[in-house]
Amino acid sequence: MGFTRAELLAFRDATVPDLVRPGLGLLFVGINPGLWTAATRTHFAYPGNRFYPALAAAGILDRVPDFARGFDDADRAAFLDRGLGISNLVHRATARADELSRDELREGARRLETDVAAWHPRVVAIVGLTAYRQGFGRGRARVGRQEERLGGSELWVVPNPSGLNAHDTVATLAAAYAEPARAAGVI
Repeated sequence: MGFTRAELLAFRDATVPDLVRPGLGLLFVGINPGLWTAATRTHFAYPGNRFYPALAAAGILDRVPDFARGFDDADRAAFLDRGLGISNLVHRATARADELSRDELREGARRLETDVAAWHPRVVAIVGLTAYRQGFGRGRARVGRQEERLGGSELWVVPNPSGLNAHDTVATLAAAYAEPARAAGVI
């Protein structure tokens, strides 16, 4: 499956529904949907994204799903059945995360806290240190478990799996993602 640039641009500002249900162990929170994600309605769907390969390498998923084509109902159910969920700080799709304003990230952080309080995941993992720092006003935050909680849930910050984050590999991402997954009882 492929998209032309024009087809992808038609998804600018589109939203992708959260992938959540009661009983979540671990909620991953991305920065915002990319255009490919909006086109496929599947979080972290860009073909070069390392999110799902890292989840499989960490033992969080049994296999790497065909995410670039978009999840079908069975894929979504299998993800949720593992006790996993996905949301975003900002729901608006953009070509790049740097198109978001600091105000959008801060507003998204406030909304997320309300959502997390309603969903009650055991652990929340914010995927992206810079987005966490900007959205939550934590300029000195580091990757890993945070001292604060979010909406009553344990809070972690993990590296962004985008190819733009070139210093992380699937192996280092897998190690980082395994920590909150163990804390959540998912692995």
